[in-house]
Amino acid sequence: MTPGPACGPPGRAASRKRPRRDDLRHPHRRAGTRIGRTLVALATITALPSAAAAQPALATTPSAAPADAPYLDQRLPVPKRVDDLLGRMTLEEKVGQMTQAERGAVDGDRDQITELRLGSVLSGGGSVPADNTPAGWADMVDAYQAKALATRLRIPLLYGIDSVHGHGNLVGATVFPHNIGMGAARNPGLVREMQAITAKETRATGPQWIFGPCVCVVRDLRWGRSYEAYGETPELVEEMETGIEGFQGRRPSDMRKPEHVLATVKHYAGDGDTVFGSSTTGDYTIDQGVTVTDRRTFMKTNVAPYVTAVRKYGVGSVMPSFSSVDWKEDGVGNPVKMHAHKELLTGVLKGQIGFEGFVISDWAAIQQIPGDYATQVRTSVNAGVDMFMEPYSAPQFVETLLAEVRAGRVPMSRIDDAVGRILAAKFRLGLFERPYTDRRYASTIGSPAHRAVARRAVAESQVLLKNRGQALPLKRNADVYVAGVNADDIGNQAGGWTVTWQGQSGDIIPGTTILDGIRQYTGDVTYSADASAPTSGSDVGVVVVGETPYAEGVGDVGNGHTLNLSDADRANIDRVCGAIETCVVLDVAGRPQIVTDRLSKMDAFVMSWLPGSEGAGVADVLFGKRPFQGRLPVSWPRSEDQEPINVGDREYDPLFPYGYGLRTRRGHHH
Repeated sequence: MTPGPACGPPGRAASRKRPRRDDLRHPHRRAGTRIGRTLVALATITALPSAAAAQPALATTPSAAPADAPYLDQRLPVPKRVDDLLGRMTLEEKVGQMTQAERGAVDGDRDQITELRLGSVLSGGGSVPADNTPAGWADMVDAYQAKALATRLRIPLLYGIDSVHGHGNLVGATVFPHNIGMGAARNPGLVREMQAITAKETRATGPQWIFGPCVCVVRDLRWGRSYEAYGETPELVEEMETGIEGFQGRRPSDMRKPEHVLATVKHYAGDGDTVFGSSTTGDYTIDQGVTVTDRRTFMKTNVAPYVTAVRKYGVGSVMPSFSSVDWKEDGVGNPVKMHAHKELLTGVLKGQIGFEGFVISDWAAIQQIPGDYATQVRTSVNAGVDMFMEPYSAPQFVETLLAEVRAGRVPMSRIDDAVGRILAAKFRLGLFERPYTDRRYASTIGSPAHRAVARRAVAESQVLLKNRGQALPLKRNADVYVAGVNADDIGNQAGGWTVTWQGQSGDIIPGTTILDGIRQYTGDVTYSADASAPTSGSDVGVVVVGETPYAEGVGDVGNGHTLNLSDADRANIDRVCGAIETCVVLDVAGRPQIVTDRLSKMDAFVMSWLPGSEGAGVADVLFGKRPFQGRLPVSWPRSEDQEPINVGDREYDPLFPYGYGLRTRRGHHH
């Protein structure tokens, strides 16, 4: 989400309220061949007619439900429980269930949860309790839950959060490599295991719902969210969707267990395929922009991962993208925001694909739809959005939607459909029986066992792009000279969505840096961030270059960012590679950087991505404890001007092609 939205950013920073639209600065069925046939069918769909409005009946003063109400009987099938509860709810209670507020908006007056009958609360990026510990999180979420259970029908609260590479909001949690690194690892089983750990660590602190995984297909590396994608092809993204099973479990009943959560695939659809320069959000250049394409291509490239998520993995929720789509066959120049796109939300997602979960809007995203607020609410509800992330506008949203329903502009059938989907998720999570945090797994958060999985993930994600003279693996008795800030900065190697929305440099989380890892293998290490220390006596130089943290459109190229190496990084390469016989360069970044003019100076070149908290995993492959086996999940451009460049392009001439990666043997030392 962003604070941001949710993979589209959920609120991302507690201290940073998302501005209004006019002031946005950064604003279980098997798949098989049915998926392919469905995509062909989807390419020919046309927009659906608007639903006829229906005037709701006036509610009478209700009483509390009896203890033996059918919806409270967990032995009954979920649809029967939903029908019974829906039949007891007033319009106000239904609209409340469709509303999600940011914790920062309700924490000072928690009675709002009861008064507005809120269905959900979220933590945007950086929105954390004062006591940012497992107990602090659980106590906070339980306090909010108590307010939800004080309502007439005692409908429990869903708490959502962006655990996009581990429970990164919590200091001390296991922080895994970002998705692009796992796309390089190409190990679906490992992705499942990682996300199962993320689910366990997250739910043990209270939240039962994760805004992830991101199943975007990145088609332009200038996008600031490139590292949230598994790669540039839908096939690779679909292969990595095992993470949904890690979150939710392999069976629908698994979500009731205290180690699983409700998953969200995002951002539906085309968020990674927008045109550079098309964004109208503040200084963004590509994030939240416009996808200009035809329906057939869009379905094949951008919608395909959602078919897999729904039909193969039974994902529980979907988040639309901030972006718009502009159909070529309808005449370019008429982009429609995804949050307003009835054709794609209701016609394709819920109709053609058969999605039975609920659609959650991104951070205040409906406020980017043209028109006044009532128009934005009406349009998005009727388009198919079920729950609304209106972080700091929840009271206004409730008031507005109530008025729209009472005026007949939103049919009651649409409200009942939305609320039924939300309630079904809560029943499947077992929240009516166990609404409060089950803390039994809190002791596993950031445990050695969990960190060992993360370290293995880091090692498997490393991509060896050059290895002249078998420079790698290194000898364990080598005298190593290490240069570059990113060699010893755990904040930089974790990237965005770590503790805060944008992330930050420095010692922000427990773990090991790459330098720490190198020192585990050899005691003869000289470290100089700017390569100013003498290099004499060193056998090997290791220069660590890369990016500093960012998230979403803030990281768009052209918005203060570039794909080029920094002057300091280029200087470090020149100094070290010019002075030491064997020179290895590691790139710690969320996307490929332009190294064309420096590649000849390197004996070995490794793409390390954003490894997270376990930098020692990088050292494991450098010194041969584990083999290099990663392959590029994206095409590596020769220059920034080559973007967008993707495998299959008619003129395809990257520096390194999609799927490229050299291998080494475990335990082999030159």
